[in-house]
Amino acid sequence: MNDKPAAILDVIIPTRNEAARLPALVAQLRAQRGAVLRIVACDGGSEDETIPLAERFADAVVVSAPGRGAQMNAGADAAQTAWLLFLHADSGLTQPTLLADALTALRQRCKKLGHDRVAGHFPLRFTDACPDILNALRFHELKSALNRLGCINGDQGLLISRRFFSELGGFDDTLGYLEDQKLAARIFAQGQWMTLPGALETSARRFEQESVGPRRALNALIMTAHHTGLESFFPRAADAYREQSRAERLNLTPFVSHFLNAVGDAGVSIGIRRWGRVGRYLAANLWQLALLAQQRTGKPWLARFDRWLAPGLDSTMVGWLLTPLAWGALHALRFGGAIGERYRS
Repeated sequence: MNDKPAAILDVIIPTRNEAARLPALVAQLRAQRGAVLRIVACDGGSEDETIPLAERFADAVVVSAPGRGAQMNAGADAAQTAWLLFLHADSGLTQPTLLADALTALRQRCKKLGHDRVAGHFPLRFTDACPDILNALRFHELKSALNRLGCINGDQGLLISRRFFSELGGFDDTLGYLEDQKLAARIFAQGQWMTLPGALETSARRFEQESVGPRRALNALIMTAHHTGLESFFPRAADAYREQSRAERLNLTPFVSHFLNAVGDAGVSIGIRRWGRVGRYLAANLWQLALLAQQRTGKPWLARFDRWLAPGLDSTMVGWLLTPLAWGALHALRFGGAIGERYRS
C-alpha cells in the first residue's frame, strides 16, 4: 500500500547540459516543507550527464526539441497536478517553505478574485559573481519585484494553475528565447500578475562572463525589438542567447548593426515609423530612471513618477521627441563598439 501523500505542485525544469546544477536544485526541492512536489525535467538535447541524473532524481523526464518554450510545454503536458511551477535549473530556493508559502499566497489571491487567472513570480537575488557584479545587479533585483510589463522573466519562476496555463496556449516556442516575455504579456492581457513571498536565487555568471554593460545593452535591444515589432532582428541575432557554457565577453557591435538594419530594411518611410515606435517605447520605460533614483536615495521616486509624469508621457509627441536620442545613441554605440573591437584586435 502506498501511503505517500499526493503531489500538489508539478515543478517543471527545462534542462540542456545542466548536470553541474540540476542535483543541487533537486536537493533543495526535496527539502521543501509544507508542499508535496512532483519534479519534471524536460530536456532539450543534453550532451552531458543531465538525462541520467534527471532519471535518477526527478519524478518524470521528458525529452523534446531544444528551446525553453518547447521544453516547458512538453513538461506541462506531462504534469499531473492542478498547479505548475516553471523553474530554471540554476535557480536556488531561499527558504525551506518557499514553495508552500508561494502556493498559499497564489491560492488566496485566486479565492479573493473568484477565478484562477493569476500568475506569480518571485523577486530575484543574484549569486555566483564577484561583489562588484552583484552590486551592479541590485537594480535588476529591484525590478524583479515589480509587476510591470517587461520586468517579469523566466528566471523569476512562473507559478500558475494548469487550467490557466492551458487557456493561455502555453509558451510560444517560435524562438529559442522570449517565450517568457510573450507569455507574460498574455497574462497581463487576460489576467494578472502577483509578486510571490520570498525570493529565488539565480546565477549572475552570464553577466560576469559577458560583462554587465554589454549584456544590459543587448537585453535592451532584444526587448525594444520585441515590443516594437522588429521581428527581422531575431533571425539576424540568433546568437543573442547562447548556451551558458559558451558564454564569453560579449561583442555588442553586430547586434546593434542587426537592430539598425531591422529598422531600416523596408525603406525610408517605414523606417521613420519604426523609429517612432522605438521612441515611444523609450518614453514608456523612463520610469526606470525614477526607480534608479529611488535605489540611490531611498525616496519614493517611482510612485512620484507614476503619479505626476507617467500620464504625460503616454503620447506620440513625447515618443517622437525621444526618437533622435535613440537614433543617436545606437549609432554612437555601433561606432564606438567597432572602434573598440578594432583596437582590441
